[in-house]
Amino acid sequence: MKTDDFDYDLPAERIAQQPVEPRDASRLLVLAGDGPPRHLHFRDLPALLRPGDILVVNDSRVIPARLFGRKASGGQAEILLLERTDAQTWRALVGGRKMREGTQIDILDRDGRPSGLRAMVVALGTESLRELRFSEPVEPWLETLGHTPLPPYIHEATSDPDRYQTIYARAEGSAAAPTAGLHFTGDLLLRLREMGVALEMVTLHVGLDTFKPVAADQVADHVIHSEWARLTPETARRINEAKLAGGRLVAVGTTSMRTLETAALRSAGIAGSLRDISRRDASGETSNLCPWKPVAAFEGRTDLFITPGYRFRAVDALITNFHLPRSSLLMLVAALAGHERILSAYRTAIDEEYRFFSFGDAMWIERDA
Repeated sequence: MKTDDFDYDLPAERIAQQPVEPRDASRLLVLAGDGPPRHLHFRDLPALLRPGDILVVNDSRVIPARLFGRKASGGQAEILLLERTDAQTWRALVGGRKMREGTQIDILDRDGRPSGLRAMVVALGTESLRELRFSEPVEPWLETLGHTPLPPYIHEATSDPDRYQTIYARAEGSAAAPTAGLHFTGDLLLRLREMGVALEMVTLHVGLDTFKPVAADQVADHVIHSEWARLTPETARRINEAKLAGGRLVAVGTTSMRTLETAALRSAGIAGSLRDISRRDASGETSNLCPWKPVAAFEGRTDLFITPGYRFRAVDALITNFHLPRSSLLMLVAALAGHERILSAYRTAIDEEYRFFSFGDAMWIERDA
């Protein structure tokens, strides 16, 4: 498929600049069965779930990963930390002119003065990707020097930085929030627990592909970057037991989806790189249905790229936000819902004035039975 097949026109006013309050007051577009989309609110989620279902969330927490700096020449630098590679070295997106290997950057405090922390460019990547080595471990500095890295399409600062965190976030490491989880409130989670819905947590630290659009003309030519994920043995056991008892596995967000599907592929012993799975599926079966596979505990990197044609092994339904045009995340939801159906649903959402992207509204997508 062509990347252009995942393009759509979005009026700028449909991009949410601020979250709604309370969190579960956001709208929820429902794709289930063969009927037209239904329009609910997120607080209505219990009506879509039943006792025994398993809701799987990503507990990754956004770190204050945005830093500002100044080169010796006086030039400005903006740093977005993506992933630590050793105690003092990070992969990062670095904005500024002439960020060559060997460039020294003084990290500034929030008053714009040198903080004493320094960074040096030690390796170049594609476009603005750089490897930075700091003068000392950066983590102790982040609370005083770092800023919450809101996506570039959000132009208004939030008064509460925690509004860009899920209420259950605990494992620090993401450069962006797993935004499908931003709609949950404590009261809503309590209601779900009381009705017998299980809540399980996985971890996937959101990295580079959130900020990198698909540039290749052909979807199959896109190289998705790997991200670190974890599903513990205890969580895997509880999920598998609940599935065997008849529960549906519902992923909250594309990050939870990729973690669960990676775990199912590992349990199935499927050979080859995960990044080749979607391409291999698409060249064979046309249906996204596949016999259920148990999930296997794992901790490590995943490069699973889910595109139309992929056969889902684990997940029965997905809760997700509305995604950017031409993005790998839009390709993932099209794999679950169907290409034409998802684009039609997006057109409906635009006509119905849904709010898009990180602070926007949500979707419920059920896999065909």
